[in-house]
Amino acid sequence: MAVIIDKAKCIGCGACTVECPFEALDLVDGLAVVDPEKCKDCTKCTKICPGDALSMPERADKPKAKSSEASAEQPVQEKKVVKTAPVAGGDVWSGVWVIVEYLNGNVSGVSWELLGEGRKLADALGCELAAVVTGYQVEHVISEAFAYGAEKVYIADNSVLKDYRTEPYADAIVKLVRKYQPEIILCGATSMGRDVFPAVATQMQTGLTADCTVLEIDPETKLLKMTRPAFGGNIMATIQCRTHRPQMSTVRPRVMAMPERVEGREGTIVREELALNDADYRTKVVEFISATAKSAFLDKAEIIVAVGLGVGSQKNMAVVEELADAIGGTIAGTRGAVESGWISHDQQVGQTGVTVRPKVYIALGISGAIQHLVGMQTSDYIIAVNNDPDAAIFNVANYGIVGDLLQVVPALTAEFKKRLQNGAAK
Repeated sequence: MAVIIDKAKCIGCGACTVECPFEALDLVDGLAVVDPEKCKDCTKCTKICPGDALSMPERADKPKAKSSEASAEQPVQEKKVVKTAPVAGGDVWSGVWVIVEYLNGNVSGVSWELLGEGRKLADALGCELAAVVTGYQVEHVISEAFAYGAEKVYIADNSVLKDYRTEPYADAIVKLVRKYQPEIILCGATSMGRDVFPAVATQMQTGLTADCTVLEIDPETKLLKMTRPAFGGNIMATIQCRTHRPQMSTVRPRVMAMPERVEGREGTIVREELALNDADYRTKVVEFISATAKSAFLDKAEIIVAVGLGVGSQKNMAVVEELADAIGGTIAGTRGAVESGWISHDQQVGQTGVTVRPKVYIALGISGAIQHLVGMQTSDYIIAVNNDPDAAIFNVANYGIVGDLLQVVPALTAEFKKRLQNGAAK
């Protein structure tokens, strides 16, 4: 017996190949195919298929329904099935943790954003929200963690953690996780998060969903639903870690809203004296070189002027740069603009670039491919200029201008300059 595939309905999304625990499904020429020898009739693929292209054959040995007479004699009592799953490593897992990224005296803003999101998850589960700070001489971070909503702060303050290295940081986090058993752990999808979180997940033998855009608690199972772009951004995949703990997720900076900071909040402080020995680790930090390029801080820009292939050519970038200079904006763009050589890769916004959340995002000549939208659609205000009235960018824009950007942009620049000058004169 094996799953039946309706080729006419199959859209080739590949969701079934990811879900199948027996690797019985594959994509061939853009359509799903099944290996009958591997298929175990588990039906997981049929439940996940968005096009209803998969179904299970009727089994010949399927038990027949009892007759009405038999049913009358022995009425079937309805049983409420509680969906629970065996959890590897123990059964007392509770709480939502946010790993606070503290590097070279600075806390990454995504840590506070995740405390805001963690608050929602903790409220849905009825559990505690905690921040975890690993580093050296990190006392001043405690009050900030409380101010952004943490109820408890775990501190691993050790000289071995002075400079970030994968092994000692992963060991510190794992020791805390094994001792206190949090149900959910969140971390920013930064250079540090993308490096240390896989190491933690490997040691804990649990799952990790990276670059999530939506986090929510399933009201029935109480499992964390982690949604992220998949298959080149063509679909949004929602992933769950059903049988292992902790449930782990990374989120890009500026995807979640910054929570309100409340001065004077207090909570519980847990200080852990970890036995970390520098001699046990194979690496050491020789020198730290700080990035100075403006584009390196694209995720912190409040005004962004972004370009797509609709700009036309390198020479037209002068018009864009004049607008950016007039309003104090930072130039960014799409993958197509990067590949055309108009901007550098670290100025790219989107799935394979930077996720931004500025106050104003001006999209010039950008069609609005999903791969780009996932990196900027949470901006406070989106202004789009495109000569195609059906461009997808207008679906997310607060204000849209249909027209030739070589005419529209200079007019915008002139108006901005006039208003800014009048404001300065007053």
